[in-house]
Amino acid sequence: MTIFRAFGRGAFGVLSASALALSGTARAMDAGKVVPPVDEALMREVIKTLSADELAGRGPASAEEAATLDVIVARFMAAGLEPGNKGQDGQKSWFQDVPTVSMRASGFSPLSITGGGKVLAFAHGKDFVAGSYRVVPETVVKDAELVFVGYGVNAPELGWNDYAGVDMKGKVAVILVNDPDYAMESEDGPFKGRRMTYYGRWTYKFEEAARQGAVGAILVHDTFPAAYGWNVVESSWSGDQHFVATPNDAADQTAFNSWIQKAAAQSVFKAAGKDLAAMTAAAGQKGFKPVPLGLKANLSFKSAITRSTSRNVVGIQPGGEAPEEYVLYSAHWDHLGRCKPDASGDDICNGAVDNGTGMAALVALAEMNKAAGPARRTQVYLAWTLEESGLLGSEYYARNPLFPLAQTVGGVNIDALYPGGAARDVAVTGGDKSELSALLAKVAGELQLKTGPEDGSEKGYYYRSDHFSLAKRGVPMFYVKRGTDLADGGVAAGKALAEDYVVNRYHQPSDEYSDDWDMRGIVQEVDLYYRLGRPLADGADWPNWNAGDEFRAIRDQSWASAK
Repeated sequence: MTIFRAFGRGAFGVLSASALALSGTARAMDAGKVVPPVDEALMREVIKTLSADELAGRGPASAEEAATLDVIVARFMAAGLEPGNKGQDGQKSWFQDVPTVSMRASGFSPLSITGGGKVLAFAHGKDFVAGSYRVVPETVVKDAELVFVGYGVNAPELGWNDYAGVDMKGKVAVILVNDPDYAMESEDGPFKGRRMTYYGRWTYKFEEAARQGAVGAILVHDTFPAAYGWNVVESSWSGDQHFVATPNDAADQTAFNSWIQKAAAQSVFKAAGKDLAAMTAAAGQKGFKPVPLGLKANLSFKSAITRSTSRNVVGIQPGGEAPEEYVLYSAHWDHLGRCKPDASGDDICNGAVDNGTGMAALVALAEMNKAAGPARRTQVYLAWTLEESGLLGSEYYARNPLFPLAQTVGGVNIDALYPGGAARDVAVTGGDKSELSALLAKVAGELQLKTGPEDGSEKGYYYRSDHFSLAKRGVPMFYVKRGTDLADGGVAAGKALAEDYVVNRYHQPSDEYSDDWDMRGIVQEVDLYYRLGRPLADGADWPNWNAGDEFRAIRDQSWASAK
């Protein structure tokens, strides 16, 4: 689970004209249809079972994975689901194998920058971190030219290309974190101002550098636009790095990707006769052109490689009228397995909230949809693996979909529901990005739930959970929760509840189930998910991303190619 605390955007009250096209879908629940009750007892049983010590924290590819998947399949079968993966031999299966690669880098040389009459040597950990997406035992980069490419953005729909006019083959891209307009307090800029877009995410910047032919990428760390300090970067890049296995072992990616401390970057720019602050200001203006720095980079390190396979679980409820149109419900089943022991010696990170609750919600939704009878479209239930390793299960599915993405209407992703009371508001990440906003606004109105401005929009939380693997390939996905304005205790109580979990239980052995849990808020959320998903499954509309959104062109291309 990726932590976020957010409140629904006020923008949902002012919808784009295209969002109103969902009026047919939004009316789908109006014809006197009864919403089946949420089975709280069932959810408690699922959470308790999946977070039991016997499953040892549900580590992917662990000795306990098979037993974990047995529990999930049994619950899916009891809910009347059918196996969702039809193999090449025609046999149906509950599983999709997810081949992964883990790499641990070591033996770093200093990052050496030469030119300008100086030799700069930066220490691994203290000054920079690095790794490779390429599955190779050793990485060596010699005398690769440095090119400052601003924010490293190539956004044709915005007329913005930080790589314009430069051939990056064999060169190293030096890149700023976040979006060009991140410093704005409003969301009026071309990249939505303070709210981070996909172009601001560090993962995008490394991927784009590779598409441009760069041999390496160096991202300049700055605490506010990154949304975390150097300590987070250093710790996150210090252990095993996990990736979805590809046939070419990621040979099309950069040889290395790295972060560098801002102070170190300032000295690099000074050696090039440039000022980092002035160059940053220039990079924030449309029409910026890449700047060769007249310096060269040298770096080497080794990578220990481990290959493994885990599994996604896939079940379906076939649609009655449009069985080849699909609505998704998803949650990740994995957690950390065994982890750092607490003071009592307990070393099992049980993951009751993260994401036993999401899996329980998935099962409850399957039961609710069974009770409601077949929908018009096929409903797909996806239990992802390897979310905690970087959204790898959902990423593999999105690269290798069992159901065509062009025929996937949209869906609901569920991750880490806190025990506690019901709320008076809806929490959502991403703001008003797609035409799904119309349906969310309607349902929130019916349930008398408020919406308000998202907290921490500059942190880009929309891009940090499993729905993103599908969104970046054009499929609109809901990622919503109840907000922090609790019916009992208001905002103060809601924030205290979230803070208590984050501080005392998140990714700790203490994330355990208790029969004392207050399930009212979780039940409220599952009821909300049904009201969002079922109209999509019963409807005939095809929600798209709003005009100008970074994923709109991808969806349009997907539909065009399917014709």
